[in-house]
Amino acid sequence: MMTTPIGAGNRAAAAAATSTGGGRKKVMITGVSKGLGRALALELAKRGHTVIGCSRSQDKLNSLQPHLPSDNGNHHLLLTVDMRSNSGVEELARVVVEKKGVPDIIVNNAGTINKNNKIWEVPAEEFDTVIDTNVKGIANVLRHFIPLMLPRKQGIIVNMSSGWGRSGAALVAPYCASKWAVEGLSRSVAKELPDGLAIVALNPGVIHTEMLMSCFGSSASLYQEPDAWALKAASMILNLTAADNGASLTV
Repeated sequence: MMTTPIGAGNRAAAAAATSTGGGRKKVMITGVSKGLGRALALELAKRGHTVIGCSRSQDKLNSLQPHLPSDNGNHHLLLTVDMRSNSGVEELARVVVEKKGVPDIIVNNAGTINKNNKIWEVPAEEFDTVIDTNVKGIANVLRHFIPLMLPRKQGIIVNMSSGWGRSGAALVAPYCASKWAVEGLSRSVAKELPDGLAIVALNPGVIHTEMLMSCFGSSASLYQEPDAWALKAASMILNLTAADNGASLTV
């Protein structure tokens, strides 16, 4: 994606943008190409909502596209972007507003985890990748999308946290640190938002994903699958309101 500043014109377009009728929502999901993000996108599309999906992998987006139902002219938007890039997310915001208007709900789902290791054995580059993706990636979205939500005086932001954002575990200290940061960031930003907007930290629970497999190995298969999780998560996310602002929730 090219990096073009949003500018005043796009802010004006954002202010004029409105939600689609009939209860249909525009939901932006980062990290949409696999795991929880993919499962959530499929479930929301099945329910008639518009999905705006982001991923670093164009190939995985291409494989997802045919599986997204688009009834009644409800067309989805899938875009390649690295959430770690501030300029990339700035351009993402510009394109999303231009093509779909301001999202009603944003799910900051993109995330990664370090390989199981004691902190002194985790390479600096790997630690940076976890923090840059899990924390700075969310900050980039907040920086460029909250100003677009403000004129509408509505919008829900869901930051994916973890049980390890509320506790600690050996061998995954960088990941735990990043999710504790997500919890703190969410609670702090909640105090900055005006009435009508809400930001929450959401612990998805323990789900059979690639990230869980990297920690638990073969025993990860004992936990629920993303598709089953998405049934509950979609309902929960769609029913969030401004009254939930600042909450730390669990699916």
